[in-house]
Amino acid sequence: MKRLMNGRKYSALLLIAAMILTLTACGSSSGDSSQEGTDGAVRDQDSVVIAIGSEPETLDPTQGWGHGNSPIVQSTLVTYTADLTFENDLAIDYSLSDDGLTWTFTIRDDAYFTDGEKVTASDVAFTLETAKAAQGSVDLTYMESAAALDDTTVVIILSRPTSVFLNTLASVGIVPEHAYGEDYGTNPIGSGPYRLVEWRPQEQMVLEANENYYGGTPEISRVTVVFMSEDAALAAVMAGQVDVAYSTATLGTTEVEGYHVEAITSADNRGFTLPVLPDEGEVTESGAPIGNNVTCNLEIRQAIAYAIDRQQIVEAVLNGFGRPAYSENDGMPWNNPEVVIETDVEYARSLLADAGWEDTDGDGIVEKDGLKAEFSCLYPAGDSVRQAVAMAAAEQVREIGIQINVEGTSWDEITQRMFSEAVMMGWGSSSPNETYYLYRSEGALLDDFYNPEGYASDVTDAYLDAAMEALTPGEANENWQKVQWDGTTGTAMQGECPWVWIVNLDHVTFVRDGLSIGEQPIHGHGHGLPLIQNLQDWSWSE
Repeated sequence: MKRLMNGRKYSALLLIAAMILTLTACGSSSGDSSQEGTDGAVRDQDSVVIAIGSEPETLDPTQGWGHGNSPIVQSTLVTYTADLTFENDLAIDYSLSDDGLTWTFTIRDDAYFTDGEKVTASDVAFTLETAKAAQGSVDLTYMESAAALDDTTVVIILSRPTSVFLNTLASVGIVPEHAYGEDYGTNPIGSGPYRLVEWRPQEQMVLEANENYYGGTPEISRVTVVFMSEDAALAAVMAGQVDVAYSTATLGTTEVEGYHVEAITSADNRGFTLPVLPDEGEVTESGAPIGNNVTCNLEIRQAIAYAIDRQQIVEAVLNGFGRPAYSENDGMPWNNPEVVIETDVEYARSLLADAGWEDTDGDGIVEKDGLKAEFSCLYPAGDSVRQAVAMAAAEQVREIGIQINVEGTSWDEITQRMFSEAVMMGWGSSSPNETYYLYRSEGALLDDFYNPEGYASDVTDAYLDAAMEALTPGEANENWQKVQWDGTTGTAMQGECPWVWIVNLDHVTFVRDGLSIGEQPIHGHGHGLPLIQNLQDWSWSE
């Protein structure tokens, strides 16, 4: 049964929220250059200035640009709709063989790169083969080959049926074979609705509408993206220097004349990763220590999960800009609704007591066989939302006798400590592929962020493989759901609980009155500039 927080706990949460909300809104910008043409005067109805915190590393789709989002500078074969279905983009038709191995795409004959060259099936094949060879964030290991039959027909052969293939194609922008080189990521040529005209790293990026775009020339002809921290972006809004600013839930209640706040639904989540292996002195290939003798106990992980009042954190810390999280894919068609758990502090206490955890010395922390239920949770220093969520959850969990020491540090240090300590991590994607990488045994304890907790299960692997190889969305979704909970076991918090999920964030955005940012597709994790993936739909009112 969910219970109301007692006065001390509620006050602590409000204090945390208040501390974050008092962050100064007068921080310095990325430099004077980021303010060019943003003097607060009446806006040019053909342009927008956008403040965003995260800067892409590259605009090369074969290296990961657009991963999980539309790459905007390039065209994709298919695109996501706002309701997560697919529609044709560069493709006008496609078919799949009965065995699920051969995809045939017919592409439109009126698409041109911004250098005037026509987009052909050879460019599509070249892009996919290049992305496969790059072995980056675009996973095409299951693709045997991609080849053009003629100028408008490309045939893609897979080594095994792969249900997420269209999800992948919706993010891979097509690059020109004739103009692709080592500097493509900073000087891209594409056939999308916008083209890059300037990029000053750590300062700004300027895009201009592609007048020859087959989908029609976008109404906004010039887009300047300035890279700013959250507090600096809010200061720019207050000064009327930007039209749109990506902000954060902790600043979202600020009222600014001439602007309104849009809370965009996202799959962007936050939660604790908890190492499931004991500390036996082993290390990863890079020498990072593995295992934690507290979090390796299932009752500890589950007790934390049941002790957290997620809705209270949403209200007190996120100012209501979010919703409770129970998995990596809440609200998605492949989510299992049975993963939802109710806050139940007494059940959490019983889990610990039944397993022999007691507060024997009266310090408020339970222990077992001389081991105290205490560990560290890391977050990237400077991330106010992760800090606030972690501190609030730690305060709640302290009530059941588990001490979580919240510590801000660098990502470099987190990569060395995340296999042996908890991390306030974030994921979220419009593709079920993310579930595959988060939980497959093969990916445990690799030097990346997907499965640092070391979770491995033959049962889960079987469901993951069945979901990936399914020939219909219904069959795939049934197996994705069983990954989470099959009635007996799974990755859910009432199951093996390698994660304690806490909140899904709204992407809080300040928008100048009179500007429409269109129907925003559900946003994935904040990396990759999800806000601008539908730029061609933005417009100013008269």
